[in-house]
Amino acid sequence: MKELLIILMSLVLVDNFVLSKFLGICPFLGVSKKLDSAVGMSLAVIFVMLLATAVTYPIYIHLLVPHGLEYLQTIVFILVIAALVQLVEIILKKHVPILHRSLGVYLPLITTNCAVLGVTLLNIDEGYSYVQALVNAIGAGLGFLLAMVLFSGVRRLIEHNDIPTAFKGIPSILIAASILSVSFMGFSGVVDGIFK
Repeated sequence: MKELLIILMSLVLVDNFVLSKFLGICPFLGVSKKLDSAVGMSLAVIFVMLLATAVTYPIYIHLLVPHGLEYLQTIVFILVIAALVQLVEIILKKHVPILHRSLGVYLPLITTNCAVLGVTLLNIDEGYSYVQALVNAIGAGLGFLLAMVLFSGVRRLIEHNDIPTAFKGIPSILIAASILSVSFMGFSGVVDGIFK
């Protein structure tokens, strides 16, 4: 249990996919303008990460490895992720059309979101068990959600403040993202220190 908690907390705070590993930057910068869109996108990413892990891990262990086809993992994982994103898009379009419209082009881009592919590949590279892989996916998704919500608040503050002309728009957003990223470096060692 302690090991699962360490995996979860380290992915949320220390090894945050967006702020430490710089994966999933496109939706981080594109959809974080409004809080509801940021949360909606994050929940969709968490769902896809968890389902992708639940499906790709057994495929890798029980199908690819026994037949010596490990080199196909990236292609297989991308196909599984693409199918899951289509499922999420259909569900959102039917049941939550407002969120579907607000996410716009970024929803299908979850297919190419390197954070989703990264979590499935990291599960294999780290040699996680199935349960550890699922916790890893949840932790990565929660870390994505935390980054999106925090940055949504930062962007709202940027919009409502007087900023020098040279820094308006993209420069101020990138500077704010880098400061937020650096602030997460302060969590290094904290998770290990708490659970020792």
